[in-house]
Amino acid sequence: MIDGMVVVDAHVHAPRLATVKRAWMEWAVRFGAGHDWRSAYGPDGAVDPAALDALFEEQGVDVALLFCEYSPRATGIQPIEDNLPIAAHNPHRFRLVANLNTHLHHPLVAELERQLDLGAVALKLHPVHAGFSPGDAELYPVYALCRERGIPVIVHCGTSTFPDSRTAYADPALLLNAIEDHPEVNFILAHGGRGWSYDTAAVLTLTYDNVWIDIAGLPPQRLPDYYARHNLPRLARRFVFGSDWPGVPGIARNADALRALDLPPDVTDLVLTGNAHRLYRLT
Repeated sequence: MIDGMVVVDAHVHAPRLATVKRAWMEWAVRFGAGHDWRSAYGPDGAVDPAALDALFEEQGVDVALLFCEYSPRATGIQPIEDNLPIAAHNPHRFRLVANLNTHLHHPLVAELERQLDLGAVALKLHPVHAGFSPGDAELYPVYALCRERGIPVIVHCGTSTFPDSRTAYADPALLLNAIEDHPEVNFILAHGGRGWSYDTAAVLTLTYDNVWIDIAGLPPQRLPDYYARHNLPRLARRFVFGSDWPGVPGIARNADALRALDLPPDVTDLVLTGNAHRLYRLT
């Protein structure tokens, strides 16, 4: 908690360092320079679950969603299995998120079922790093399974600095048909259209009841600028807080910056806690 407020960090990367590419390490060092994120790792480059748990406790995070990623062309392969010891150490604080790459996982539905059976509470797609469109018909059976299981779909929407990324797949509008064809599936736009698609992400979120914005990687103090053409208190009711740890100056620091926006108290509570509890069915 931070000042008595429950905090959910819905966007965390804590991979085994041997599985990531050099560009990922450079990103973490550059953007995570404001805090000692390496203290959560042992000398072998594996996460020390107790140390990570203590770090998130110190940062005031009550629940954290751990991402895995299968993107060998951009960041490396960070298998979900590497996150299992972290979740087992403190299953109340740490929850798993599945990941699919249409170029690697066949059949897609079977792989998603496998990861959900490991305890994943959501599916993350990274079209930009993996190089595919989130609107591809091949993913429709995946979205159908998400509907059946009550699982939300997080989709990276926005630019990426990693080499060999495919920014053409960053446009939130690529999801339009999937959003309309699967109204019972919640789609969460990670990074909120970062780059030149903030307006598209905002319009989708304000238009469709099943669309949300994950603000991970966005400095909270810049949100009024990024969404200047929209009513921020209204749009923020659809925000989900995430840090993009470790590439962040500090989780508590970002949470404080969000609170400093002077949004209505009930909206701030939704962003930091309520929306994540609803979407990810956290208890």
